[in-house]
Amino acid sequence: MLEEGIFNDYRPEAVIAQHVLPDMDAGTVGFKSGMYMASSDEIYLTVKGKGGHAALPHLSTDTVLMASQIIVSLQQIASRNANPATPTVLSFGKIEANGATNVIPDEVKITGTFRTMNEEWRAEAHRRIEQIAQSVAYSMGGSCEVNIVKGYPFLVNNETVTSRVRKAAEEYLGRKKVVDMDIRMTAEDFAYFTQDYPSTLFRLGVKNPHTQNIKHLHTSGFDADEQALKTSIGNLAWIAASYLNNT
Repeated sequence: MLEEGIFNDYRPEAVIAQHVLPDMDAGTVGFKSGMYMASSDEIYLTVKGKGGHAALPHLSTDTVLMASQIIVSLQQIASRNANPATPTVLSFGKIEANGATNVIPDEVKITGTFRTMNEEWRAEAHRRIEQIAQSVAYSMGGSCEVNIVKGYPFLVNNETVTSRVRKAAEEYLGRKKVVDMDIRMTAEDFAYFTQDYPSTLFRLGVKNPHTQNIKHLHTSGFDADEQALKTSIGNLAWIAASYLNNT
């Protein structure tokens, strides 16, 4: 939408988004002014070596061992290289070796994600990921191809817009139904709007208040309490009306 010039002819006064949150009771909304959600990058590593019979490891270059060592070594980026005051996550969720009980494969693929809330550190971390992965592989007789796909930027909620939207929500729902949110290391494409325009993203609670069984986002069991729809529609309409009335 932004690339196609949706705002070429006019600049919006505010861009407002709502996103469900299954950790929060239906009927409530949550706000966080300033930095709220992380940037998100995809990490693709291909570890290469000389495969062979697992019973003859001296005749091969163990790519599985290399991949394991790379994953362990890369954890120092978050635990030792990152400023403790800068939220940082580096996680790997997939390893493909495709060998066998008695076969060491020629290559191993590793995929993961890197997330943070600082652009300078983001660029530096990318360099460190490549340097460490390649150095570890080289030291063990192999090589590592590194491909880092830069994804969503961090999401920052404009303080003025957030304050105004929160005030409207408190008027409509009551202060007890409006709560403070903490930062999240999840990512959101709405972040592109927040980089260029006065914007805010707030949360809509969708958990049934009578159950402790939280059905998290992006899981097969996700299930929203539909009573939240009443809060959602009414609150958004009230926010829009408040802006139109300049209150």
